[in-house]
Amino acid sequence: MKLVYFAWVRERIGRAEEELAPPPEVATVTDLVGWLRGRGEEYAYAFEDPGVVRAAIDRTHAKPDAQIAGASEIAFFPPMTGG
Repeated sequence: MKLVYFAWVRERIGRAEEELAPPPEVATVTDLVGWLRGRGEEYAYAFEDPGVVRAAIDRTHAKPDAQIAGASEIAFFPPMTGG
C-alpha cells in the first residue's frame, strides 16, 4: 500500500511517500494512524492529534472509520481552508 503525506504531515515525517504493508489487524484509517504512530518519533509527532489529520483512500476523502482493505493509496493531509 502506498502512503502519501502532504504539507506539515510530510514535513514532520520527513518523506513525501512510502510503500508499507500494515499487519492484518490494521483495518481502518484510525487503526492505520495508530500503527503509524508506533513506527517512530516522527510519526508520533505527525499524528500527535489524529483528529486533525485528514485522509483520502484512493483519492476519495475518507472518515476515520473507513476500511482500508484493498486500498492502493492512502493520503494524509492537514485540514484545508478555502478563501
